[in-house]
Amino acid sequence: MLNRCIATDPGTFASEYWDRKPLLSRSGELPRDFDDLLSAEMVDELIAERGVRSPFLRMAKEGDVLARDCYLGPAGFGAEITDQVDSAKVLGQFAAGATMVLQGLHRLWPPLIDFVRRAVDDLGRPVQANAYVTPPSNRGFAAHYDVHDVFVLQTAGEKRWIVHEPVHPHPLPSQPWTLHKAAIEQRVPEKPVIDTVLRPGDALYLPRGWVHSAQAQQTTSIHLTIGVSAVTRLDVVQAVVDQLASQAAFRESLPLAAHPADRDETLATVSKVLAETVTTLRDEAAVLGGDAAAGLIHRHAEQTRPVPVRPLASFRAAESTGPVAVCWRHGLTATIESSGERIVLRLPDRVMTFPAFCAQALRALHDGLIADADGLPGLDRADATVLIRRLLREAVVVPAVRG
Repeated sequence: MLNRCIATDPGTFASEYWDRKPLLSRSGELPRDFDDLLSAEMVDELIAERGVRSPFLRMAKEGDVLARDCYLGPAGFGAEITDQVDSAKVLGQFAAGATMVLQGLHRLWPPLIDFVRRAVDDLGRPVQANAYVTPPSNRGFAAHYDVHDVFVLQTAGEKRWIVHEPVHPHPLPSQPWTLHKAAIEQRVPEKPVIDTVLRPGDALYLPRGWVHSAQAQQTTSIHLTIGVSAVTRLDVVQAVVDQLASQAAFRESLPLAAHPADRDETLATVSKVLAETVTTLRDEAAVLGGDAAAGLIHRHAEQTRPVPVRPLASFRAAESTGPVAVCWRHGLTATIESSGERIVLRLPDRVMTFPAFCAQALRALHDGLIADADGLPGLDRADATVLIRRLLREAVVVPAVRG
């Protein structure tokens, strides 16, 4: 995925651009364009035929988000759902200059489900995909910044992008652009870092915090924003704090000063406790660091969904009496631990246990083995069949598609 979005090698991108500065990549510098991900015909299919509901669609014009009843309506007999998209209303608002924002496409549009899954593999971060469909000579949003990194992929039409340096570098999710609206308004008249028109196949990487605005040119513009969640030093610190919360000593109240109103005495107490805490963190860094890393991995698993399961195919495979090749469900985070005579499989939402003799087979599947009951190491066919059927029903493995 990453090679499709940047006109440099991944190592250079990581060391010189990631979280530092924008990167403009022209279609002639990239291996292919992006119309396989979302074209005008695909947008029409999503709006007219896929039963899209709010909040998967919202509409905006010149910085204002439209009220939902401007483009939503009931679905009719047999589907009495009031928040489905009314395609005729969408057309009316679009013709009046409103931008369509298709949100969460990595959850409902097959080409982007696969694309985002590969982006997660490449970047090791949670990733999302939205699309912006803007009528000619219009814009949906005023100058602003995002609190996550973005790859802008122009799929159709042309759009002029104006990018300025941050007014609040490296913003957190709790620090949206609206908190710095006045500073952005002062920054916009200054000379931009980038002022360019993106055409089909062009890509633009923007680190979080970089101020930008975009306006469609003489034709309808369609672009994707591939948003990448940041993992910051504060996340690491918070993960450590979460671990410290399990220790009673860190939950104790600070001692009450002999004279509570004495500010100097209170500050001295705080300084002493801080010094003791720093010493504790240094002495227990190895243990706390490991626990914090585990916490960050768990958070990543919660924010990054594994590939979808095809329920009927998995059920059919589990019920089959013939050989069924399976593979680990891509993106499913798990740890495998030994516990006496049992093997423990820890998943993001549950814990499963197995006889210890299943350990070799489980680890082989987790490491990428594709096999049927005859190919699982350490098990005879009968035990392997039982294990495969259980893992299929629990959506840990899926039927394999052999290339």
